[in-house]
Amino acid sequence: MKDPYLVLGVARTASDDEIKKTYRALARELHPDLNPGDAKAESRFKDISAAYDFLSDPAKRAQFDAGEIDASGTPKRRAWRSRSGPGAGPGAGGGAGSKAGFGGFGENVDDILAELFRRKQKGQAQAHAKTKTRGGDVRHTLTISFLDAAAGGTKRVTLMSGRTVEVRIPPGSGDGQTLRLKGQGHGVDDGAIPGDAFIELKVEEHAYFKRRDQDVLLDLPVTVQEAVMGGKVPVPTIDGKVMVTVPPGSNTGAVLRLKGKGIAGPHGTRGDQLVTLSVVLPDDADFRQLVEKWGPRHGYDPRAKLQ
Repeated sequence: MKDPYLVLGVARTASDDEIKKTYRALARELHPDLNPGDAKAESRFKDISAAYDFLSDPAKRAQFDAGEIDASGTPKRRAWRSRSGPGAGPGAGGGAGSKAGFGGFGENVDDILAELFRRKQKGQAQAHAKTKTRGGDVRHTLTISFLDAAAGGTKRVTLMSGRTVEVRIPPGSGDGQTLRLKGQGHGVDDGAIPGDAFIELKVEEHAYFKRRDQDVLLDLPVTVQEAVMGGKVPVPTIDGKVMVTVPPGSNTGAVLRLKGKGIAGPHGTRGDQLVTLSVVLPDDADFRQLVEKWGPRHGYDPRAKLQ
């Protein structure tokens, strides 16, 4: 074997820690697991292992430094004559205690191999994560009623992939609003990083409610008597019917505001319901006769302001 100091590239005065540190760095660089098929690296790894094994043995190092044994551990001739001191005689360079290149200083071949294996696996996992593809997004249209959009709730939707998912509809949702279901797109079933599902809401028109921002609009028919004399009338809202007072002398186009009966908005607020009165004349012969008698004596011009 070559001079172990030259093989490791350390000075003869190097401390045990310096020798150990140098060896560990070379072992990580030249280990066969990290250099598959590289015969040169493998040969070099064997050389540094043997050199480290030699220098990590205090007795062998002392004998080598004193010139009593050579780099292979074989005693020189003067050592044969004296046959004194530790390590004298054939076989002093080996023995049952040898660790095949990994000896002394508490070094253990299992520790080095385990560390190299962990690094290898970590690198493979990182490479796998980088190459893992992301599934595509899916889009779906969900038709809901005006009242469901106003009140909110939960709907079950079957996506194009055949999977059924629960969709939470926030109160006050509007037509064309898009809900995002994170991780519910393509890739859920094939191991890829799942894409997202985007659900576009389509709100159906209501028979008599309309929406303007957060307010609900309603045209309310009233009788001539209710318009003239006033009174309480039932009015539908998105929460159910309520009783509303029609002021006496109300005309078509008069607007009654029902505060807080509109669409839910941000921060828990709600809009209003605006009720527009529409006076509906009766299809009744007696009423026409009454107007005929009343008109000539109580004439008035409703278009006077337009002149």
